[in-house]
Amino acid sequence: MVPSFTSAGSPAGAADELVIGGRRFRSRLMTGTGKYPSIEAMQASLAASACDIVTVAVRRVQSGADGHIGLMEAIDWSRIWMLPNTAGCATAEEAVRVARLGRELARLAGQEDNTFIKLEVIPDTRHLLPDPIGTLEAAEQLVKEGFTVLPYINADPLLAKRLEEAGCATVMPLGSPIGSGQGIRNAANIALIIENAGVPVVVDAGLGVPSEAAQAMEMGADALLINSAIALAGDPPAMARAMALATEAGRAAFRAGRLPVRGEASPSSPTSHRVGS
Repeated sequence: MVPSFTSAGSPAGAADELVIGGRRFRSRLMTGTGKYPSIEAMQASLAASACDIVTVAVRRVQSGADGHIGLMEAIDWSRIWMLPNTAGCATAEEAVRVARLGRELARLAGQEDNTFIKLEVIPDTRHLLPDPIGTLEAAEQLVKEGFTVLPYINADPLLAKRLEEAGCATVMPLGSPIGSGQGIRNAANIALIIENAGVPVVVDAGLGVPSEAAQAMEMGADALLINSAIALAGDPPAMARAMALATEAGRAAFRAGRLPVRGEASPSSPTSHRVGS
């Protein structure tokens, strides 16, 4: 049986939980399964991150690509919620076909009610930027078929709103190109997406260090998806733990509310009723 992923020791709804497609998750950090030096490093990193959602490239698992042999057996799917993704799809039609295979993959892992799909439509093999038109077309079809769609997009506020209106469960704007480690290069647009979204906003791609993860959460993002920065770190499990802490810190700071930005200094100690005044 797949758990509800609520905070340990807390009743459902008591914690500050992430809700996607009606399902509650404790962690706001999602991770991936690619690029790790070994299956063992991946397992240790997933544990260190305390993530509840892990994305899996359907095509790579089915083809037995490097690093994906034995992957399905290496993860405890009774604890981790699978997010199949359509990586490698260049058209909307391809993405829809692979999404259907992803649903079957989740069922084979024992998650009979899992309809989640991370939608990627990427015809650009050099910069790996998502196709906005193909993404919208595929999203509309997948929503009709009952999928819980999490679309990966450029930081385009208008597209994000169109996808939300089409019935997507989240929007996932990139911080910067996949695997680049450039951090958040689209802060203004991501801020607009967050301001106008009625669904969770998940910043996906380009984050390289924990400070960038914290920055995204401080902006008001609901969650993060981080793979390369963890998998390609010198010590993946240690970086996974650091990213988890940064995600939590950024969320806590957002909820606390930062002090107003001022154009001049403001003393932190009171200046009235001083001795001799």
